[in-house]
Amino acid sequence: MLTLKALHLIFMVTWFAALLYLPRLFVYHSQCDDAPGLARFRAMERRLLWGIATPGGALTLLFGLWLLLGYRPDLLGALWMQIKLCLVAATAAYHVWCAQLVRRLARGDAPHGHVWYRWFNEAPALLLAAIVFLAVLRPV
Repeated sequence: MLTLKALHLIFMVTWFAALLYLPRLFVYHSQCDDAPGLARFRAMERRLLWGIATPGGALTLLFGLWLLLGYRPDLLGALWMQIKLCLVAATAAYHVWCAQLVRRLARGDAPHGHVWYRWFNEAPALLLAAIVFLAVLRPV
């Protein structure tokens, strides 16, 4: 069980690192106006999303569900776990939103300015803090 927990945490760190950096790339991408720079940002965003964020998120969810259902299904009745799972679902939705933005930016469609992306970049940090506090403190 400790090996699964370690793997869950390793891939959670990987997933959130990517989700914290990807919107920062969007900030720089939205401020770029030269063709080589835009091509570089498109490649970086695609690689970060599909090479790091998506595998990290999938493995986080896999090992988390394995831990929960395989070892502690009783925790599904705990309010803190229900809230945590809702926040994890919100993180997954944020990930999907980032994927949509990567596709739009790759097409040359810049739906938002750099200030919007700076604010958008704060969401994963708030989600991460809330998830960690719930998992560690189990307050409710």
